[in-house]
Amino acid sequence: MNTNTKCGFVAVIGKPNAGKSTLLNWLVGEKIMLVSHKANATRKRLKGILMHNEAQIVLIDTPGLQTGKKLLNEYMLSEAIKAVSDADLILFIADARFALKDYEEFLEISEGKPHILLVNKIDMLEREKLFKTIEELSKHKNNFLELIPISATKESGKKEILDTVVKYLPNSPYLYDPELLTDQNIRDIYKELIREELFNGLSDEIPYETDVVINKIDESDTLDKVYATIVANKDSQKAMIIGKGGQTIKRIGTKARTALERFSQKKIHLELFVKTNKNWTTDKKGLAEYGYDFES
Repeated sequence: MNTNTKCGFVAVIGKPNAGKSTLLNWLVGEKIMLVSHKANATRKRLKGILMHNEAQIVLIDTPGLQTGKKLLNEYMLSEAIKAVSDADLILFIADARFALKDYEEFLEISEGKPHILLVNKIDMLEREKLFKTIEELSKHKNNFLELIPISATKESGKKEILDTVVKYLPNSPYLYDPELLTDQNIRDIYKELIREELFNGLSDEIPYETDVVINKIDESDTLDKVYATIVANKDSQKAMIIGKGGQTIKRIGTKARTALERFSQKKIHLELFVKTNKNWTTDKKGLAEYGYDFES
């Protein structure tokens, strides 16, 4: 075993909209995670892989810690708790405006795992309030390894975060090819990019009760033909996704195609279909059909 290298799984944990996916994309240096201003966009554990100081950091993006009563919310919370259990190290990211309350709630499920506390969105607090927040959090200094104030959207503090993470990683050979940015396949990435446009382009509860199935991808060196189905929970949602004269689905498709092209650096031919699978979010069989399996 090569013990001259370091490698470990680092779970990125936090409340909905704390900035987890934004942070992970920024650290990895590539848009591979769904980012939305709406809470609970991330549904499953997803990996981002990066190299820093000859160490391999396997970042695990997780759904936000939340207490929604729907079955899908239960699944998402279970994914976050599994990530806590399986990780070598945790990055707990807290919105500076609610940091103390959120961190104290996290401690109840942290299982004593070593963790680094990231206080995000510091640009949204006045200096005096920020100092007071950090002072209050410092009372928990026996619980966390390090406390780092950051602004993920302003891309402030990246080197400090990565240097600190590497310091606490276990000695281990690399677990993935150093050239990889994620272990997700192209279907998973395309799915998430299309889902992001659903969150950006639809209002209210509709994006939370939809999913995307990639039916087929015909790949070539310069063009990917992508055929995908948007699954709605109700017929009324299907009608709203399509929109009057198909205008809504056309707008979503145009933006999704641009996102796919930006990622793949290829031309994309995207065809979107919409169907209803009534109440798929309310039973475990329906969730498992779209990859949200409580047993996995």
